[in-house]
Amino acid sequence: MSLNLKSQIPHLTAGEYQCLANLDVYDSPECKSLGSQAATGRHLCVLGSDADAVRIVLCEDDYPGWLSVNDLHYLQPATVTYQATLLTTEEIKKLLPQVISFTHQAMEQSNYYLWGGTSGPNYDCSGLMQAAFVSVGIWLPRDAYQQEGFLPAIEMEELAPGDLVFFGTSQKATHVGLYLGDGKYIHSSGRDKGRNGIGIDILSEQGDEVSQSYYQQLRGAGRVVKCYEPQRY
Repeated sequence: MSLNLKSQIPHLTAGEYQCLANLDVYDSPECKSLGSQAATGRHLCVLGSDADAVRIVLCEDDYPGWLSVNDLHYLQPATVTYQATLLTTEEIKKLLPQVISFTHQAMEQSNYYLWGGTSGPNYDCSGLMQAAFVSVGIWLPRDAYQQEGFLPAIEMEELAPGDLVFFGTSQKATHVGLYLGDGKYIHSSGRDKGRNGIGIDILSEQGDEVSQSYYQQLRGAGRVVKCYEPQRY
């Protein structure tokens, strides 16, 4: 039976809201599998409902998903409609050292790999990248393949600290890390053939088993030169 937002939750109607706490965003109305997370202060649009979940889209990165009705009391109507802050390429370049610093600080905390994790301390690969750039006001798309498609590609010989490196198959990027310089990158990798959390690896066949495994999946690299501009709902 579908949830009647107006009768069962009088204060919640379709529209834009802000999160009062870190919330889990699920990939289906069953709310069993984490798709992403919404940190305190994020904006989202309520689009509809199904059973015990509410269909939403996160305003900053257009990520669709579902919230459990048990978390709806952590929403408040947005007093101001979300507007993206757009930075120039030069402004972004100056912020890259802070982006890198964020990932190092995240690595120093106790953490493990969490599929769908974006709020910390537990991240997935693209969640760590998104959180690191958001920490300085730069929004990127949510998933690794979306981040790859959003960024202009660069040659591996042009890699500079703050660039993103992508891994996966010939068809699609499934993993992403942040280049640190000197052939090293930082990323959150999984339990299988990974480090189950944030670690530093090298772009070389000469690395350990984890580095070698990812190097064999290397697709290319991209440079962050602009902020993501979301659609409007």
